[in-house]
Formats: sequence, structure tokens, C-alpha cells
Amino acid sequence: MEKTTTRKRIWGWFFFDWASQPYNTLLITFIFAPYVKDLIGDGAKAQAAWGFGIAAAGVIIAVLAPVLGAMSDTSGNRLRWIWLFSVMYVVGSFGLWWAAPDNFNLTWTLTLFAIGMIGMEFATIFTNSMLPDLGSKEEIGRISGNGWAFGYVGGLIALVIMLTLFAEDAKSGKTLIGLDPMFGLDAEQREGTRVVGPLTAIWYAIFMIPFVLWVRDPRPTKPRKGAVGKALTNVWGTVRSLPKTPSLFAYLGSSMFYRDALNGMYTFGGIYAAGVLNWSVVDVGIFGILAIISGAIFAWLGGKADTQFGPKPVIKTCILMLCGVAIATIFVSRESVLGIAVEPQSKLPDYAFYVLGIVIGAAGGVIQSASRTMMVRQAIPERTAESFGLYALAGKATSFIAPFLIGIMTTVSGSQQIGVTPLIALFLLGLILLRWVDPEGDHAKWGRASSSS
Repeated sequence: MEKTTTRKRIWGWFFFDWASQPYNTLLITFIFAPYVKDLIGDGAKAQAAWGFGIAAAGVIIAVLAPVLGAMSDTSGNRLRWIWLFSVMYVVGSFGLWWAAPDNFNLTWTLTLFAIGMIGMEFATIFTNSMLPDLGSKEEIGRISGNGWAFGYVGGLIALVIMLTLFAEDAKSGKTLIGLDPMFGLDAEQREGTRVVGPLTAIWYAIFMIPFVLWVRDPRPTKPRKGAVGKALTNVWGTVRSLPKTPSLFAYLGSSMFYRDALNGMYTFGGIYAAGVLNWSVVDVGIFGILAIISGAIFAWLGGKADTQFGPKPVIKTCILMLCGVAIATIFVSRESVLGIAVEPQSKLPDYAFYVLGIVIGAAGGVIQSASRTMMVRQAIPERTAESFGLYALAGKATSFIAPFLIGIMTTVSGSQQIGVTPLIALFLLGLILLRWVDPEGDHAKWGRASSSS
């Protein structure tokens, strides 16, 4: 009976990845971001605006993430926090329906997008902190990889639904398979594409049902007296003591840089392709399908590699692959591919970018899963949510800087290609700092020290 209960908890936890993945897949990368570029017109201006908007949301996430994590550790059940931020997710994503071509307000659109993104990120903090409760140290790599792969499959299905049934090409008004958008949606008003917001919200609400039914938090449900004050004290104490936990400190710094670079690839991939290669929403969607299939397959394989070799060598390999992709991306345009001139009508730039997307999907899925496993090993015992809050802080501390730098670089240069160069430096910084990370965390070092004494 216990095995069945544990299995249901794991599957319920998997369903959060399935339910929340469309925000990344449909809104941040493959559908809504290229649509914003279509509305603004100029690719460089769209990329800059997108960068500044994501940066603003990143500031809020960076400031509040560790505090909320600590409050969860000291003030009761994590599930209540997940419900609160789920409401933000649903409201923010659903509201993007009103980003109409004839009444487009960039500030209001980015505000709604930020509300949904903040809700997704904060809900993720608390679901990630449940990972240690789902299995032993030897099992969590496989569990994390399987969950990430399951989420990718959900994102893939949602993307296929959007491309085949709803998202219209701006010129033809038809979907990928030549249909009019379903339910009589008006192609001229881009309603087929704009429905991505409500679809993302409804998808999340429906597929969180298994999570609601099967996931139970072993934490106490009643808050302790003075929990908020204790949470703030704990965060400040943890931050001050980080130099005393060098492996955790190094990992937070390393992951801060390499995850922000990866998020930059996801955030700007669609809008980059739309501006540099003149891709339509449908073209970007096909790119997304290839990347997601690759991500799902390799997240599953990566979970096995994580179990076999540990997360550190897996992360290092993925960083090297992604750094290579970041460099190659700059040299792919309609005029040339890796320095080789091509004809204006050549398909070689498209094929090259498809290949890069497959590599991004593969390495991106693996590194995110392995990073989650590594954080479990580095986390402070009895403070997992606070530790994952710091992990979220690390993931967002430069995530508002990276889009901001991309926005600045794009504005100054007037080039989308030059604009994404900060990603290369972020990957390299992450790789350098990973050298000082103990694969078993600081508590393993303390255990070895006490044993030797």
C-alpha cells in the first residue's frame, strides 16, 4: 500500500512539470514572443523590449524567492504557497488574450506576462523543494529526469495543439496544417495566436488536478508563532554563512550564470529567429517541436546518466555544448551560415538553426534536471525550501541582468546577433565556478572530517 501511495505522490509531482511547461514553451519561447515581434515590427526593438520586461519580473523573483522559501520552511505546509502562486499563473497567462493587434499595449502586456511568470517561478520553488521527500539520494536523479521529460512531453502536446488548430500564419491566416483557427477565431485579429494565453491557463488548471489529489506535504500545516520573523532571520543568517559552505556557495554562483544563459536562450530564441531569419510564428513552432522532442528524450536519458555518474559531470558536459551553440547562433543569418555566404532564398540557415534547436533542447533538458538533483545534494538539511529559494535567487539574480544586457547590447548595436553575446560569457562563468562544487555537498565534507577525527 505504501509503495502505491509513494508512486502516486511521484506521479502527482510529475504533473506539476506537465501542467506548468506550456508557460515556457508557448509563452516565453515559441508562440507569444514571436507574436510580440510581429506586433512591434522591428526585431531589434522587440528583442530589447522583451529583455527589459523579463528583467523587471526577474528583479521581483530574485528579491522575494529566498524569503518565501524560508517562510515555507518555518510557517507550515508548502501546498498553500503553490495554490497562491498558481492563481497568479492562471490570471497572468489568461490575460494575454487581450494583446490584440488593433489595441496593443506593450506595458500592460508585459505586466500580465510578468505576473504569470512570477507565479510559475514561485510555485516551482516549492514543488522543487519536495523532491528530497520522493526518494533516496540514489533515486532522485532518475525521478527528476523523468519528471522533466514528462513535462517536456506536455509542452510538446500543447505546442502541437496550438500550431495545428489555432496559431495562424500572419500572411495566410491558416494554421500549420492549412486550417482556419478553431471555434471561428478571427485570423485577422490574430485570435488563433492570442488564444495561447487562455489555453496555457486552462491547461495548467486541468493538469494540476493529479497534483492536488495525490501530493501530500509531510510538513506541519499550522504555522509556528513568529514564523515570518524567523524566516527573515534564517535567510539573512544563511546568506551571511554562505562562505562557510563553500560548495553550496560555488554552486549557487555557478548555476546563477549558466541557468541564466540557458533561460536567455529560451527567452530570446523565438524572437531571435523571427527577427534574424524572418520566421513566422508557425516556423518558430516547428523549431520548438524539434527542440522539445529532443529535450524529452535526453532529459530521460540524462536522468539515467545522473544516476550513473552524478550530476556534476552531466552539468559540465551540457554547459560546454550550450556554450558552443551560443557561439554558433551568432553566425547564422539569412546571409551566411558560420561564415559561409548563402543565397537569399537558401534554406541552409533554417536547417542550421533547426540543428541548433535540437542541441539546445537536448542539453537544456538534461542540465535543468541535473541541476535540480545537484541542488538537493547541496541543500541545507531541514531547510530545503529555503535552499531552493536561494537556488531560485541564484537563477534570477542575473536573469534580470542578462535580459537587461541583451536589451542594452541590442539597442546600442542595432543587431539582434550582437545583442545575444552576453550569453557566451555567462556560460563560461558558470563552468569556471563549477570547479569548486563538491558533488556531495558541504555536509559530506563535514561527515568526512568527523570520521577522520
